Amino acid sequence: MQALHLLALEPVSESTSDPNSYGFRRNRSTHDAIGQLFITMSRRTSARWVLEADIKGCFDHINHDWLLRNVPMDTAVLRKWLKAGVIYKGMLQASEAGTPQGGIISPTLANMALNGLESGLVAHLGAKLGRTKAKNLKINVVRYADDFVITGISQELLENEVKPWVVGFLQQRGLQLAPEKTRIVTIDDGFDFLGWNFRKYSGTLLIKPSKKNAEAFYRKVKEAISSHKTVRQETLIRLLNPLLRGWANYHCPVVAKEAFSRMDHLLFRAIWRWVKRRHPGKKVAWLRKRYFRSEGFRSWVFATTVNKADGRKVRLALYKLPETPIRRHKKVKGSYNPFDPADELYGETLHQARMLNSMRRRKEWMSLYRSQFGRCALCEGAITRETGWHDHHLIPRVEGGSDSLINRVLLHPICHTRVHQLGLKIVKPAF
Repeated sequence: MQALHLLALEPVSESTSDPNSYGFRRNRSTHDAIGQLFITMSRRTSARWVLEADIKGCFDHINHDWLLRNVPMDTAVLRKWLKAGVIYKGMLQASEAGTPQGGIISPTLANMALNGLESGLVAHLGAKLGRTKAKNLKINVVRYADDFVITGISQELLENEVKPWVVGFLQQRGLQLAPEKTRIVTIDDGFDFLGWNFRKYSGTLLIKPSKKNAEAFYRKVKEAISSHKTVRQETLIRLLNPLLRGWANYHCPVVAKEAFSRMDHLLFRAIWRWVKRRHPGKKVAWLRKRYFRSEGFRSWVFATTVNKADGRKVRLALYKLPETPIRRHKKVKGSYNPFDPADELYGETLHQARMLNSMRRRKEWMSLYRSQFGRCALCEGAITRETGWHDHHLIPRVEGGSDSLINRVLLHPICHTRVHQLGLKIVKPAF
């Protein structure tokens, strides 16, 4: 039932959301949030002061009356979801505030409660000081779910004008700022946001993995190693590789090479302790020959040989964090609405730009390329690196089209533009 109502509520939420809200929204992520922060803070003339804020228990304390008055859906159904209660340790507990616990509609309801934080603040300052003066204050709001930062030209502005308005905005919705996580800092001292540290060094903004994020990840990996002391080397590598790849992919759009090298060093020490514990009486040379291999210029690669189902023997190595390439993220534009037909072409182009950075997406592209014999689905001309290609949805996603391969074809960029501008219909080529 929540999924059914969400089909109608999500387009409304997207149409009323702030441009720089990035949490729990289609085609938006934490990487888009840092991209926006880089745009607003990287210039020498950018605002130097930042209000770093966090909402205390956002999902648990949103006022039910406010939701019932402001969320455009069947209030009887919404009231039942809000008041249904929570079963915790076999006991039913009443839910007097907050969004449905664990419900798939909860993120959208929370976003709708916080929509207007950016536009409302700008409108308030514009009405109070005048539009021109308000623009010179360099107020920028970037929000991801219940975490947000607000920039400004001075500490006094953020303390005396911005913060009181934000407190009042949240109070109407039954929310309040978390005092221990809310502070006003200068960009020269830096601040942490979404697992990254933002700081200017001699006027240059550098975004790096935060120390807290790196320490938390190391504890997680170390716990995984120490809790699997007796497993085979192959099992340990298969256990760690997804963790390492996930952490590396999260931080690959920022200045992370130094953090990757440091983490790789700490990881080697933890694995070396794991190896020595298994064979306390063996010498270093024996341990190295047993658990490590040489690959190119690297001689201490934690790797082993495994047998495939078809009888082949392949090498399985631990993922090397420093070898992760740094790839700048292509940020989504703030006004993009995935449910607006006018933005369908932009959404497909954005999807195309991000597709080749994902192994799963590359496999999908190869499948489409082979199914079309390497030819454009409109003009039937060859698709090459020189011509380029776009990924087109036969039934637009704004009309309910799926993202499955059966609903997608490859087109030349110019053909893709013609399809959208002229309203041409494409038939998927038969394999």
